[in-house]
Amino acid sequence: MKPLLATVLVAALLLSACSADKPESPGPASAGASTALATLLDEHFEHSLVLDPKKATQMGDYRYNDRLAITYSEEHRRAKRALDEEFLTRLLTIDRGDLSYQEKLSYDMFRVLREQSLEGDLYPSHLQPVNQFYLMTNTFAQLGSGEGVHPFQSVKDYDDFLSRANDFIANVDHAISNMKIGVREGIVQPRVLVLKAVPQIEAHLVDNVEDSIFWRPVASMPDDFSPDERSRLERAYREAITDKILPALERLRNYVAEEYLAASRATVGLGDLPNGDAWYRYKVKQRTTTDMSPDEIHQIGLDEVARIHGEMRTVMDEVGFDGDLKAFFEYVNTDPQFYFDEPEQLIEGYQDMSDRIEALSRKLFDVAPKTAFEVRRVEPFREASASGGSYQSGTADGSRPGIFYANAYNIKARPKWAMESLFLHEAIPGHHFQIALQQENEELPRFRRFARFTAYSEGWGLYAESLGKEMGVYTDPYQYFGALNAELWRAIRLVVDTGLHAKGWTRQDVLDFMYENSAVAPARAISEAERYMAIPGQALAYKIGQLKIREIRSAAEKRLGDRFDVIAFHREILKDGPMPLSMLEAKIDRWVESQ
Repeated sequence: MKPLLATVLVAALLLSACSADKPESPGPASAGASTALATLLDEHFEHSLVLDPKKATQMGDYRYNDRLAITYSEEHRRAKRALDEEFLTRLLTIDRGDLSYQEKLSYDMFRVLREQSLEGDLYPSHLQPVNQFYLMTNTFAQLGSGEGVHPFQSVKDYDDFLSRANDFIANVDHAISNMKIGVREGIVQPRVLVLKAVPQIEAHLVDNVEDSIFWRPVASMPDDFSPDERSRLERAYREAITDKILPALERLRNYVAEEYLAASRATVGLGDLPNGDAWYRYKVKQRTTTDMSPDEIHQIGLDEVARIHGEMRTVMDEVGFDGDLKAFFEYVNTDPQFYFDEPEQLIEGYQDMSDRIEALSRKLFDVAPKTAFEVRRVEPFREASASGGSYQSGTADGSRPGIFYANAYNIKARPKWAMESLFLHEAIPGHHFQIALQQENEELPRFRRFARFTAYSEGWGLYAESLGKEMGVYTDPYQYFGALNAELWRAIRLVVDTGLHAKGWTRQDVLDFMYENSAVAPARAISEAERYMAIPGQALAYKIGQLKIREIRSAAEKRLGDRFDVIAFHREILKDGPMPLSMLEAKIDRWVESQ
């Protein structure tokens, strides 16, 4: 066992015993509920960073930059489970009634997160470590590229990454072992996803070390490194890439492309796996933070698809299109006026709209993050299977900007009319506003500054898209159609995700529903369908979260009438960070009563 893992495991397993060895220390009752909660939250956060060093790096905390979590090892899973159990037990000894309102929010969120984590341990996700959407090789390549969250500014930074490479290699070998167990137990990925993962792994296998993405930091070493330091690091990186990283990648590729692919399944839904129905219900609860059933969500999706189609027909009439909705989809999907010729034009388009949309956001927001923001193109090694756009958070201290990654792969599948709504979602006032403001809020406990509740975050992103009209972003009907199409897409996700994982739908069933009901290019439809296969339940969060935020806003507008202030409403939604939707609704009810 590695020293780090041993330390974490011992700390997690023996935390309770260590406390018992010190009877003179005050317990929660004598110390006061507030002090006990603050201490517990801070202690857990510190332990969580040891268990997840990359998370610490992402935050700008570089104490653990020489290591990575070996997440696919049994030791790591046992340590995480013990930590959850210990701190949940401690939390329940604190009298919630003695806490302030904000402390109660923290108490309830922390409890939800620990209980969700423990429930998730009942399902063998670790036996499926490889898919085309979240691939450990791509994550590690981003980390070591010199353009990710790991810094390459000092000699120590370079040495730290070499140490991290050892943990990555160990994780690869544990992942292979887990897949072998999964094959024996019938818990394997769909064949179509494995086929898409293999080329992504192969993309990192190079004949010349200097062509490796892991060599890039070496090729751009800071000028102030001494000749001896440069020479030593060049040798060390050449050896690490040649003798460690590439062989590990080759082991993974060989196993996945041969044995695992042969054992992969023809079915595509989580419900097709042992205990898959319960597993999917857990995913639904985790991602939506509700108790809604797959059937309920499926019907909501169908209803929303029908409603949005009606809105789209209004746009058709506005632009004078002669034909039905399906013909309009074909038109906006194929007419050359709606597409760029070169990928660079798409990226430049996003860069150009940044200042304009930030200025327009002031109509609805009186807060904005201090963290800088920039647009980057999705890297070639992952663009074929990546989504159309994504956001990578910056650091709270401003040392690293937030990044909107725009995918320019297959430029004829990236219509101009989709750009504004995607920018609003991923950047301003969507994820960049929400996440950066959350991280910068030093009044929150640290775990809340970096907590993630998918339904809140993705619900906010989709809600942000709908603000384009109020902000004045959508200046022509086709841009508004793009927003409707993006919303339609999230409604379709409710139908097809539940169809795949709870109703026995095939991949072709999903594609047929998409083609029949939306303006989607085949390349994107395939990419999205396979994304839902890879990460069950995640796609539900967007629409369920947006509908709840819209419902909360409508209720506040009705109760407050002329006293409703949309700027104040947005400030209240954002100021306490992500939380389960029921907690958000209760929080806004309390705010309305105070107005």
